[in-house]
Amino acid sequence: MRHKIDDLIDNLSYSFVGKPDAVRLVLVALLSGGHALLEDVPGVGKTLLAKSLARSINGRFQRIQCTPDLLPTDITGTNIWNPNQREFEFLPGPIFSNILLADEINRATPRTQSALLEVMEEKQVTIDGETRSILPPFFVIATQNPIEHQGTFALPEAQMDRFTVSLSLGYPTEREELMMLQKHQGQTNLEELKPCLSLEDVRELQRLVNQVKVTAILQQYILNLVRASRHHDEIRLGISPRGTIVLQKAAQAYAFLEHRDYVIPDDVKYLVPYVFAHRLLPMSGRQTKTIVRKLLESTPVEKVAA
Repeated sequence: MRHKIDDLIDNLSYSFVGKPDAVRLVLVALLSGGHALLEDVPGVGKTLLAKSLARSINGRFQRIQCTPDLLPTDITGTNIWNPNQREFEFLPGPIFSNILLADEINRATPRTQSALLEVMEEKQVTIDGETRSILPPFFVIATQNPIEHQGTFALPEAQMDRFTVSLSLGYPTEREELMMLQKHQGQTNLEELKPCLSLEDVRELQRLVNQVKVTAILQQYILNLVRASRHHDEIRLGISPRGTIVLQKAAQAYAFLEHRDYVIPDDVKYLVPYVFAHRLLPMSGRQTKTIVRKLLESTPVEKVAA
């Protein structure tokens, strides 16, 4: 399946110019069966990346524009009365998709945000007492603007914990932005994009990712990092057991993208800032990035091996 991974990365790079690291991190979240949170200013390509991914895997794409008046049933769907059949008929919401873009998720109320909790973790949704499964792959890409806070609702810790990685795309370089201008003179790249994988291919890739080897030493290293976060003087809330499992799965997916069937310490070190940052709750006045760096510096792999 190695060539399929390369084809997928090439496909995304065709429409989404620049930011190869961001593309790989989003694929880490997808292949590990998780979700991605993009925290960035408007106009840097978050929606384009989500649409390009959906087209590349020939999946169903749905977009939710989160606003304060959005209701949970606007996401999950609801039962409506069919007068012709004289019975209730289920009208599915956008949650029944393969790639779901929750745009500006922090503009939705906590009640509406909670509609995503069950499906992001268990790949199912309960509506009027009936549980409905979401066919895999199911991948949520949520966005939020870190600059504008008026009319927003902070995501609760339970919601943040369901995202595999959080990242910022950032502005493109001058060269990348020039390439964007050249490519967007006529037909947009997204319209020309063709599927390079099937949904069955994605499911097979996710299965193979689970077979990537993680040694006992590396598992202990992951555990030491997690436990260090729970006893750090500058952290109020450390990494949950779910976060422990997510870091291992993310490391397996990253190793797989690097064409390896085993995880190395550098995989874990590279992913820790993206997996930990949105899960940690620092003390007042403390910077999460600085704390994560301290955790990595104070927990070397050599201590585990000893």
